[in-house]
Amino acid sequence: MIEITDIIAGSPADKAGIRAGDCLIAVNDTVIRDVLDYRFAVTAKHLTVRFLRDCAEQEVSLRKGEYEDTGLCFATALMDEKRTCGNHCIFCFIDQNPKGMRDTIYFKDDDSRLSFLQGSYITLTNLTDEDVDRIIKMHMTVNVSVQTTDPLLRNKMLGNKKAGESLKYLRRMADAGVPMNCQIVLCPTWNDGDNLHKTLADLFGMVPAVESIAVVPFGMTKFREKLCPIPAFTQETARAAVEQIEAVQRWSLAANGSRIVYASDELYLLAGLPLPEDEAYEGYPQYENGVGMLRYLMNEFYDALEDAEYDGDARFLTIATGTAAAPFLDKMMRDLEAKFPQVHCQVITVYNDFYGHTVTVAGLLTFQDLRAQLKDRALGSAVLLTETCLRHDDVFLDDRSREDLEKALGVPVIKCKVDGYVLLDTVLGYAAGE
Repeated sequence: MIEITDIIAGSPADKAGIRAGDCLIAVNDTVIRDVLDYRFAVTAKHLTVRFLRDCAEQEVSLRKGEYEDTGLCFATALMDEKRTCGNHCIFCFIDQNPKGMRDTIYFKDDDSRLSFLQGSYITLTNLTDEDVDRIIKMHMTVNVSVQTTDPLLRNKMLGNKKAGESLKYLRRMADAGVPMNCQIVLCPTWNDGDNLHKTLADLFGMVPAVESIAVVPFGMTKFREKLCPIPAFTQETARAAVEQIEAVQRWSLAANGSRIVYASDELYLLAGLPLPEDEAYEGYPQYENGVGMLRYLMNEFYDALEDAEYDGDARFLTIATGTAAAPFLDKMMRDLEAKFPQVHCQVITVYNDFYGHTVTVAGLLTFQDLRAQLKDRALGSAVLLTETCLRHDDVFLDDRSREDLEKALGVPVIKCKVDGYVLLDTVLGYAAGE
């Protein structure tokens, strides 16, 4: 049973007489254990709700629109506790953090419900046969972090003796037609080369259930002294991986009409290769995994710039970003300035001294690096940062706030969405940011 913490006034649940403090038992014939059962059950327009009040079971009927909320509120989005990760992955980024970071950075989840709700990736090691039955029944889309389909190697890479055995769930879901997006975190000398070829071949054997595959390089920080040794990517090893993936893409395009597998932006940058054009991403199915994010941002920006008009006052502001995105953003801002000479937006590359220079993405910049490398510089009217720096309550990874940075720099710090249209509007002064 799950306690109902509040009722939205005027909602179907409110009109049916359900109260805060009642404990939900079932909706129609579905016993409610968590948000997945609940979401599945409330899709119907006519609901029979069973609940417990003052130790007595009661039942009410309510009607609602197809997409209307019932009005029931619960203590957490999952209606349950998060399932923590039981793996000890050799590449885990969380293990590469020192003490004193933002609290949320240390929590490891491996929860199929978050895969459904938020698009996070699961390793399958937390699943039971009952969980898989429910996924199949609900025909959920599942995001799976595979790494390798070699059972013994998967045990070693995930640091979990159940990791290889849990691959059976991948096949079972594929046979049932469950849509899956897969991820391979590539670690040189571990799961690249011939092993990557085998993993891709096995996953392509599960198409069309496997709808897309992202290959992303593992993230290495300088805090790996006591962790499993993994060689850093070189330009040569990154280029070999990209060429291998592109060869599979060419085969798949002919065989399946789709590339299905994609290398992340970071892998292309490590390889020193140009990013693919827009059509190569086929609708960007792995956008949230950093696949095509830069290309999509540029496409949006230039589409917006083509139609933009600006007759306002002179503007000067700063974009602070990581080494990966800086050259792309700098070109975009120079092209903006060519069209509107009165607008100057400088791009400052911020090097990740905190984690080490192998970390190049803007989302992992810390307060202390931003302060150290921006302080006492001419920044203009504001500093723009990507929203990925400040995902949790406007707090950086090293547990300092956006307000702290504003005080240190003496200018407003604007959190900007990863969106080319919003970026242009913000630079031109149409959007205030968040």
